Amino acid sequence: MDASLSTFSEGPEDPFAVRRAASVVLDPHARIVGWSGRAEELLGYAPEDVLGRSADGVLTDNPSDRAVVMEAVAACTRDQGWFGIVPLRHRDGHRVEMGCRARVVIRPDSTYEWYLVGAPAQEVVQWETDRSVLDGLFRRSPIGLAVYAPDLSILRVNRAIAKFSGAPAELHRGLRASDFLFQADADTVEAQLREVLESGKSSIFAEQPCRILTAPDQELVASASAFRMQDSAGRVLGVAQTVEDVTDRYRARRRLALLNEASARIGTTLDVATTARELAEVAVPDLADYVSVDLLEPVNRGEEPVPGTYGEVHRMAIRGVSPEASQVMYPVGETFSFPPQAPHIRCLVERRPVLETYRGSHLPWLAEDPERSERVLSEGLHSLMVVPLAARGLVLGTLGLWRSRRPEPFEEDDLTLAEELASRAALCIDNARRYTQQHQAALTLQHSLLPGEVPGHPAAEVAHRYRPADPAAGVGGDWFDVIPLSGLRVALVVGDVVGHGTHAAVTMGRLRTAVHTLANLDLAPDEVLAHLDALVDRLAVEQEATDAHSPQLIGATCLYAIYDPVSRRCTLARASHLPPVVVTPDGQASIPDVPAGPPLGLGGLPYETTELELAEGSLLALYTDGLVEAREQDVDEGLAQLRAALTVPARTVEETCAAVEEAMLPERPADDVALLIARTRALATEKVATWELPAEPTAAAEARNLTTRQLAEWQLDEMAVTTELIVSELVTNAYRYAAGPITLRLIRHCDLICEVSDGSSTSPHLRQARSTDEGGRGLFLVAQLAQRWGTRYVGDGKTIWAEQPLHMPAPKRPAR
Repeated sequence: MDASLSTFSEGPEDPFAVRRAASVVLDPHARIVGWSGRAEELLGYAPEDVLGRSADGVLTDNPSDRAVVMEAVAACTRDQGWFGIVPLRHRDGHRVEMGCRARVVIRPDSTYEWYLVGAPAQEVVQWETDRSVLDGLFRRSPIGLAVYAPDLSILRVNRAIAKFSGAPAELHRGLRASDFLFQADADTVEAQLREVLESGKSSIFAEQPCRILTAPDQELVASASAFRMQDSAGRVLGVAQTVEDVTDRYRARRRLALLNEASARIGTTLDVATTARELAEVAVPDLADYVSVDLLEPVNRGEEPVPGTYGEVHRMAIRGVSPEASQVMYPVGETFSFPPQAPHIRCLVERRPVLETYRGSHLPWLAEDPERSERVLSEGLHSLMVVPLAARGLVLGTLGLWRSRRPEPFEEDDLTLAEELASRAALCIDNARRYTQQHQAALTLQHSLLPGEVPGHPAAEVAHRYRPADPAAGVGGDWFDVIPLSGLRVALVVGDVVGHGTHAAVTMGRLRTAVHTLANLDLAPDEVLAHLDALVDRLAVEQEATDAHSPQLIGATCLYAIYDPVSRRCTLARASHLPPVVVTPDGQASIPDVPAGPPLGLGGLPYETTELELAEGSLLALYTDGLVEAREQDVDEGLAQLRAALTVPARTVEETCAAVEEAMLPERPADDVALLIARTRALATEKVATWELPAEPTAAAEARNLTTRQLAEWQLDEMAVTTELIVSELVTNAYRYAAGPITLRLIRHCDLICEVSDGSSTSPHLRQARSTDEGGRGLFLVAQLAQRWGTRYVGDGKTIWAEQPLHMPAPKRPAR
């Protein structure tokens, strides 16, 4: 288009101009009576050669050419004028085609002559083609054309521009762009024209908004090109501009760009709230001025909505072009219900989008809340779309889009775009909901596998840390435990299942349950590990047989320690686990020599027990390999770093644990990490009483007397009756069914503990005696009177123990 228009200023001038055209005058008899110099140049005849002669005889000799000339003569005679191409003969004999324009000239004496002007046919055809194109541009072209003077006033516009502006084309002359466009858009147009006018460099396809004063609500985007106009001498005549309405193309491109942006920005995480916020951010301001995302309350909880039930919704996200949005819209996090007449309810029930335009002074569906209705309309709301968020056949909520600042209302194409955005976002939200539901269930299950807050224990002050390698999973294959045992003893356990993630966590949970069961049997550490070894081997065989595709259980490591605050002795055994670190009260750290033993699940090899005597206030640190092993350092360096972190004096156990965490744990460890630190306590000697009793019939009576005196010394006289009965029954059983000396021990702490040890390994059984039996009621009475009771085995026999809470009211003696 620009190239064609440029030929008007750079191409040849009018071929019929006086100095370019040949002029010939014929009398009524077609004799030549006038012959110009230009005619001589074009046809070769001098005036004296043709004047007075018949034009037909001089200028034609070919019969076919003469026939064409005669047709032209007839048309000229009939119409009193003619224009066209005629073939003529040059003086040297060659054929010349000339563009000819003939007019009849009437003289005062009523005679007439024919005045003919001619030019080479090629120039005439080119000129007429150019004129036809120019005429088409101004009369029939669908692309706008405006011609501006050097002062940027309008010289001429075509009919397409007149259609844009809504005013006739002839009324534009002398006006400026600002007479038809908003000032900001007019300034953009004139800046483009001025730059072209001054630089002479054409601008091509510059898109710009063109809001017309007569249609302020209509969005219009134009593609404008401009070039400078010059005459043949180079003088600047002005600037011409072509204008094309590309609003539809612009909107389509904008919608496509918005969809591409939505694909990249929506659903970046498996979090429902984040996905809702991303949807709102994408839609504003390119599609709407304000956006709200609301989910049905079950969806917000991670549950599946019940089809056909639409109650409360939860506001997940809002977004607006101005901060006033938060004052008009329900805030994020609020749970509310839409009025029954609201378009949101209609959208949920009918499961289809709703498009509404508002021109009144109130919103019908907010009739019961006129204040909110007034505030919404005061923001300029005039158009609303509500689109269902539906995925996999379920409606999850709604996407509400409002327009107030942009004058044009939503249209069907906008609704189609909103549906596409909502469809993509709904699928992401449903995926996030499903993930949240499953993840919460997994976390609940997995967190239940680990101890929560470790309760205080009289044997040790304990602190712990747990850090899984996968934060999203929340738990891994490492574990720790603090298990109360009889006699105020405590079991400290740390273990590590090979692998990470959920599979390792489930295996860890099974092992932890087994450890608790074995600990309740009061087994020695080496026996506990032997039973765990058999369990891991059995689990591996079962898993291989039932699920060959899941990660196989390779093995596990474990460190099991029992600390007795009465004797201050700690008994340990480990199954290929890293040894503990012991820190004395004066700050000396050491790693005791505890035989490693094979990993759990290897089978066939025994475990060995090591016994340590710990001073009161010693630190015992149990940990997994994730704490001391790293890519940048070996285990020895990690152990040295751990010892240094543990030996800083004058700190609580919790502070020591925090110091180790800060010094050794990265933000995201490569392996699961479990750390358990215990500071030992010792039971004062005055709180323990021990006696050796002979295996004689008088042993029970002596035990009662010793017990009564000791309880009186401890000022526990109110417990004497119950305790005497328990001690008497336990000592009697030891005398009757065991061999060797009998040991009686009383321990006073939060509970009163009675222990009777003998040299027999025979396990006592609680049974229900018949009414005719003379015996068999001893352990039954112990079980009824004590809070807890049980049996533990030692190397040379067993111990039966019973616990009573202190200050237990004494039962009344039965009447005789």
